[in-house]
Amino acid sequence: MISRLRTRRLRRNAPTSESTPSKWAVELSGCARTYPGVPPVEALRPANLSVAHGDYIAVVGPSGSGKSTLLNLLGLLDRPTAGTYQLAGHNTADLSERERTAIRGHRIGFVFQSFHLLPHRTALENVALAQLYVTPRRAARSAAASAALQQVSLTHRQHALPTVLSGGERQRVAIARALVNTPDLLLCDEPTGNLDSTNAASVMDLLEELNATGVTVIVITHDPAVAARAHRSVTILDGHLTEVTAP
Repeated sequence: MISRLRTRRLRRNAPTSESTPSKWAVELSGCARTYPGVPPVEALRPANLSVAHGDYIAVVGPSGSGKSTLLNLLGLLDRPTAGTYQLAGHNTADLSERERTAIRGHRIGFVFQSFHLLPHRTALENVALAQLYVTPRRAARSAAASAALQQVSLTHRQHALPTVLSGGERQRVAIARALVNTPDLLLCDEPTGNLDSTNAASVMDLLEELNATGVTVIVITHDPAVAARAHRSVTILDGHLTEVTAP
């Protein structure tokens, strides 16, 4: 199933005669976010970051360092107050709120520490909810959700409620929900924060498998062991983003 995902992604990202894809999946140039107040809060100071298609990077920093602000900007949940953010070569400042919402639904997947699953919906139903704005056909939503759960090896648990799933299984459901619309960019916010070491390792293995299919993965974490699994690391501290140089 992972190989099928790769085939679909390569077809969707294949260059056409009308356009040439950007080299970068994500490109920040002097990108900053300041919240108004007395004094103003510089949550993210002018930052430069380039992430190639298919890359896998970790953003490492303690609580309050600006990680959530960066995630909100990358996920089009917020707008920078200075600089630019280009997503696959498109300046996001030019996008309307409707366009930003559409891109979030079709091109970006989110995985959170707290899973954010509805407790009275089955695993299949939780994943299918992400397709509500993609297709009005319930059967199509269920089929896509079932395929996404197969990708994360949870077909046998698709009719179970989150309350009877282990922490690792719940995070896999959350990952399936993030994948159901075959996104190009996967944003993970402390994806192993609520898991024991065994389940954490399993989730990180899964992220590596997904990255191998061409998904660009950005993991935000405070855990050095999680960051070590990425191809590259950047640190964020007091709103300053810095590339980690290999020794």
